[in-house]
Amino acid sequence: MTKSQRTALAVLSAAMLMTILDGSIVTVAMPAIQEDLGFSPAGLSWTVNAYLIAFGGLLLLAGRLGDLIGRKTMFVTGTVVFTTASVLAGVASTPAVLIAARFLQGVGSAIAASVVLGILVTIFTEPRQRATAIGVFSFTGAAGASIGQVLGGVLTDALNWHWIFLINVPIGILTVLVAVQALPADRGLGWSAGADVLGAVLVTVGLMLGIYTVVEVERYGWFSAHTLGLGALAAALLAAFVLRQATAASPLLPLRILRSREVSGANAVQMLTLAAMFAFQIIVALYLQKVLGYNALQTGLAMLPAAVAIGGVSLFASARLITRFGERAVLVAGLALLLAGMSWLTRLPVDAGYLTDVLPVMVAVAGGGLVLPALTALGMSGADADDAGLASGLFNTTQQVGMAIGVAVLSTLAAARTGTELVAGASDADALTSGYRLAFTVAAGLLVAALIVSVTVLRTRHTSEDTTMAPAVPAL
Repeated sequence: MTKSQRTALAVLSAAMLMTILDGSIVTVAMPAIQEDLGFSPAGLSWTVNAYLIAFGGLLLLAGRLGDLIGRKTMFVTGTVVFTTASVLAGVASTPAVLIAARFLQGVGSAIAASVVLGILVTIFTEPRQRATAIGVFSFTGAAGASIGQVLGGVLTDALNWHWIFLINVPIGILTVLVAVQALPADRGLGWSAGADVLGAVLVTVGLMLGIYTVVEVERYGWFSAHTLGLGALAAALLAAFVLRQATAASPLLPLRILRSREVSGANAVQMLTLAAMFAFQIIVALYLQKVLGYNALQTGLAMLPAAVAIGGVSLFASARLITRFGERAVLVAGLALLLAGMSWLTRLPVDAGYLTDVLPVMVAVAGGGLVLPALTALGMSGADADDAGLASGLFNTTQQVGMAIGVAVLSTLAAARTGTELVAGASDADALTSGYRLAFTVAAGLLVAALIVSVTVLRTRHTSEDTTMAPAVPAL
């Protein structure tokens, strides 16, 4: 790996670190934000939802724009937007300003994150180097999730909640300055290749509306007029988008990309896996705090072994294993480890001991360090260089949709079970634990489904066979 390649990888990883960190750092500081700005309980959730809706809704469009106008341009623009929005969030003095800033942060994250993988695979074309780069990239994502929880507690307690956003500013500025010099220049296909404005409107509105409907399920319920009506409208918009892509002269999402078993299968597996694992991260944190009585900092530290395990495997083992055994074999092994850990949680007691009941799970989720790099390689494998931004946007979109659906479904099921147990006379701790166990059981079922798709849809493939991607743009 050359110096320019290492610098480019560092820049891309730093941007992804900000994106992942920003998604988790806010959760720890939410009580302080509510007290300071006077949020209502329902309004407070929008400090997370506004970011999620903008991020998930714009990824596919942003990925295609990266193909048209250049991925470097999109990456730098997105990072500038995100950094500017972080300043606005950091100085926010009213709920409305903070929610608007969070939405703008989601826009910036979508613009930058949608093209990161597209840049990565055009810089690293040699199979082993690409596997190593993806391992480092996956490590950054795993680290960001847990660092966010720990850092959120530290900054909020030592300073105040404003700094959970302001910390992005120096990182963002440095990322932009280095990216301008380090990332390879690419001119893109040009606007003449087609932007499909109607398709862009359909998919962006459909995704945003769909994600909004999912994140509001806990408030309105699955069978309310609100959920069913908006859900049907979102489904209709997305169906219209698919029909549009089949007939448009320059489609936003050429359906040919979904004919690749690796691309379609990897995206399906990713959605199922992240629905289980992102919900796991949130529900375990709730269990540690509401049942075992941990504070925010203790919770972050308790979950730190999971980040170390995932990061260590993705950074030091995944590339070697993928090169030797192929992506599918490594993916299946990783999913089996995740399933073992999730199955262990289905028997979680009320009076759990950390060393005996929680830590083994944090070690088992090291399987994520195998799953994430393998899925990334598979998800990008069926696209040529012209479609790299599109494939990257699609991969990130299924990631965000899976996370949103997983949190909404599993949280709603857990809350419903807890309510039933409370009515039956159970204690708060018993009722909460019963709800969380149900959520873990459903999450285990999602991982079983992911394993089935991996075995039946994905084909055995070794990185030495990797002939995808047209000749790379030379690194500077």
